[in-house]
Amino acid sequence: MTDPNAIQPSELDQLPDRDPEETAEWQASLDAVTQAAGPHRAAYLMRRTLERAEGAGVVLPKLLETDYVNSIPTAAEPAVTGDEAMEARITAWNRWNAAAMVTRGSKYGVGGHIATFASAAWLYETGFNHFFHGKEGDGSGDQLYIQGHASPGIYARAFLDGRLTEQHLDNFRQEAGGNGLPSYPHPRRLPWLWEFPTVSMGLGPISAIYQARFNRYLTSRGIKDVSDSHVWAFLGDGEMDEPESTTALTLASREGLDNLTFVINCNLQRLDGPVRANFKIVQELEALFRGAGWHVIKTLWGSAWDELFALDTTGALVRRLREVPDAQIQTYQTRDAAYIRQDFFGADPALAEMAKLLSDDKITECFHFSRGGHEARKVFAAYKAALEHKGAPTVILAQTVKGHTLGTGFASKNANHQMKKLSVDEFKQMRDLLELPIADSAFADGQVPYGHPGADSPEVRYLQERRAALGGPAPARRVHPVAPLPAPADKAFAAFDKGSGSQNVATTMAFVRLVKDLVRDKETGKRWVPIVPDEARTFGMESLFPSLGIYSPKGQTYEPVDRDQLMYYKEAKNGQILNEGITEAGSMADFIAASSSYSTHGEAMIPFYIFYSMFGWQRTADQMWQLGDQLGRGFLVGATAGRTTLTGEGLQHADGHSPVIAATNPAALSYDPAFAYEVATIVKEGLRRMYGQAEPGEDQDVFYYLTVYNEPLPQPAKPSAPGIDEGIVKGLYRFNTAESAGLTVPANAPRIQLLGSGTAIHWALNAQRMLAEEWGVAADVWSATSWGELRRDAMEADAALLRGEERVPYVRRVLQGAEGPVLAVSDYMRQVPDQIAQWIEQDYTSLGADGFGLSDTRDAARRHFGVDAQSIVAAALAQLARRGEVKASAVKEAREKYGL
Repeated sequence: MTDPNAIQPSELDQLPDRDPEETAEWQASLDAVTQAAGPHRAAYLMRRTLERAEGAGVVLPKLLETDYVNSIPTAAEPAVTGDEAMEARITAWNRWNAAAMVTRGSKYGVGGHIATFASAAWLYETGFNHFFHGKEGDGSGDQLYIQGHASPGIYARAFLDGRLTEQHLDNFRQEAGGNGLPSYPHPRRLPWLWEFPTVSMGLGPISAIYQARFNRYLTSRGIKDVSDSHVWAFLGDGEMDEPESTTALTLASREGLDNLTFVINCNLQRLDGPVRANFKIVQELEALFRGAGWHVIKTLWGSAWDELFALDTTGALVRRLREVPDAQIQTYQTRDAAYIRQDFFGADPALAEMAKLLSDDKITECFHFSRGGHEARKVFAAYKAALEHKGAPTVILAQTVKGHTLGTGFASKNANHQMKKLSVDEFKQMRDLLELPIADSAFADGQVPYGHPGADSPEVRYLQERRAALGGPAPARRVHPVAPLPAPADKAFAAFDKGSGSQNVATTMAFVRLVKDLVRDKETGKRWVPIVPDEARTFGMESLFPSLGIYSPKGQTYEPVDRDQLMYYKEAKNGQILNEGITEAGSMADFIAASSSYSTHGEAMIPFYIFYSMFGWQRTADQMWQLGDQLGRGFLVGATAGRTTLTGEGLQHADGHSPVIAATNPAALSYDPAFAYEVATIVKEGLRRMYGQAEPGEDQDVFYYLTVYNEPLPQPAKPSAPGIDEGIVKGLYRFNTAESAGLTVPANAPRIQLLGSGTAIHWALNAQRMLAEEWGVAADVWSATSWGELRRDAMEADAALLRGEERVPYVRRVLQGAEGPVLAVSDYMRQVPDQIAQWIEQDYTSLGADGFGLSDTRDAARRHFGVDAQSIVAAALAQLARRGEVKASAVKEAREKYGL
């Protein structure tokens, strides 16, 4: 049968062969080996030839998979530079205390995970003792992305070195009373220890890549030389199923991020069962990373396997290891030697002969315990090779046993992720296996004790000496004493106070103009980090290209097609703009790295990420939670905002709900400004709060979310009434009254309060005029810059009231005495303005753009959703009619008049 994937002669004919005779000789040699020694020998020779060619720099398609063996042969392993026996004792204590912590907490039903750290203990311990640089030495130290489910082991090590107490361990997952430990790496909950939140699986890998890239960006731009910092990301093999885990692999290789190492704990299990039951996850990941251009190191087998590989003179063992699926490898872990002899070795006559030379104990040792990820020497060799490799990022595929050392009840069992405790007898077995000096009498009342060799013990002294040599404790988060950034000159903000006159200006353009001025500031301009996902021209940002440059580690190696134009596409090694291509997830990862640079590197950076509003919170809200967890600071800007301002693009682009999602994030300060001067005032306040001199008790670890619109409209001058700035920042101020707007209304005219946000305020202003001129109704118009901040303030007032403190919510105070009912309107679903409904004393109703969007003109879309000026008029009359202040017939008359 013909192989459909084989290269056909017609294809070969298209490749010129300058020496067909030589080619025929090579082909004949391959045929001869295949016939004489078999296809396996031929395949072996071809792989070795391709590896030799690759090593010699011969340009060939990459070999995506290698044999299922260690990349670094035993003979090539460097000696561990420390005391292996001492490190084994430290690891034993960490294993014990991690299991004890979770078991003790299980009686309170708080849960925890034991098996992950049990499999990865040596992956961490080797790094802590020899490779991970702390923050007390030169530079910024390394950045560690710890696998979330391994956190008990990290706490156990912090307990051993004196950074945590038994009380802390007993409060694992019990934070309400203080001195508690969060379940997973959460900087907001334990900000002196954790730097990076990683348990939302898949976000750790992409964040680590962009962190390594941002490190290069800081160095290239001359902000700070962090070239000695290395990013280590510890991941699970099951976690690699998440799309975000692999979405940026080619970015890392394309930019040569050799300051990045992934360590993937390949224990072959996800939460419910095998990662690749019928396949091999290690081989799949190897092919994936090699294809993406990464340097791959496989650390699969422990030293007990050396004897087996030495006996494998025919290659039968390597072939068998390649063909056995992962689920069967797991089964061998739980079966006796007789089963393994029959099922594994019995599948090949050569292996059956090999098995006769092996004792049952040897077989059990190899298949039950001996994995590369469980041996310090193997892990040390892999880490050292990773750091020495230049020009590409490295991934280490370390094979382990999930639940290693926890006993036969845990190791490789499908359910071990959900197993939260060991019995006393299992702990005693574990104690004996780890050779820990814990007496039976220490198990008082069936309670498992914590173990500690003593603050002045050789183990603790060794641990602390190793960390001191590497620059201090790790992991650790430090917020270096950094002076507040000086405020930019007021003229950059005041330029918007006078309005735009007769010129139509969209608030998106106003924001870009503001940033263009701010990046020129001598003190803080260089600290701005503009981030855009391939939509810069949509937002009018192309004017920043030639002045700021687009960051590229290679600079500009070509002549841009638009070089003769004023706003040409300029890339530079020290470029300031991060233009990420079509990746909102990558742009958010950029933003997170930049937003926390004040703690990671002691350098405050001011990122602003401007994006298509619809594709922000809806697409990457999980990363925005990560941003809040990581205590990031900066400006998220949802451009082309609203449900009716971009209607030609259709419902997929019509954003009516982003502020609803933003309202769920406690760290997000969400604003929907209507006018350019509001945008400027909010940005000025954001810079003060996040980067300037904070007020007592004010949380600086927040980020701002602004919606800006692509609808060009006249921008009014900033009102001169007192308290305008406070109202803009707090979320609500009166823009005008019917009288101040120059409208003529009867002396005792019915009155209504119109609250509008964003572009909707223009419809409210039109409605104000129509109500006065056509219906004799006086309307006051209020700009609601932030429904979310009004709600936040009101909820804080409610909480204060429960504490016995009298406090009136700002929204109630500012509307106090306002005549008539309140009608709120926005370009979003009604849930957005309805956030404040319960704190409004007046009769309250709202209009909004609920449902799916549609393609049409703005006017048609607003009529469809019932939010245009005419719809506002009809709704206002209906409210007044219910109060008996206008005739009920007026409502019907309005609907007919406006064709509603």
